Amino acid sequence: QVQLVESGGGLVQSGGSLRLSCAASGRTLSNYVMAWFRQAPGKEREFVAAIDWKGSTIYADSVKGRFTIPGDIAKNTMYLQMNSLKAEDMAVYYCAAHFGPPGTNYMLNNYRAGDQYAYWGQGTQITVST
Repeated sequence: QVQLVESGGGLVQSGGSLRLSCAASGRTLSNYVMAWFRQAPGKEREFVAAIDWKGSTIYADSVKGRFTIPGDIAKNTMYLQMNSLKAEDMAVYYCAAHFGPPGTNYMLNNYRAGDQYAYWGQGTQITVST
């Protein structure tokens, strides 16, 4: 059974930076799509970013140019580097994982929906002060 644990959330000033971590246990990360989603109070969960086992990445338009998933998932941990944070980035951030057959060539645009992911973390809160 795969378990995902997020960390790194907290309070940050507008314009500041944070780095979130998602540690996976239960299996070695391979043939995967790993993603970040977020949910703000009163809003639906939304896609933030994803990376596949080849290192390809995709980002929501709202975070493009500000958020980055480092291309190398080392030690079974995925990161999300968040720069130039805004009030509208405030949310609970979740990591999610999908695993496929060896050698899968993922079309990451098809992995913006939460129902593509079988494994989820518990979430970590990001609060942005203005």
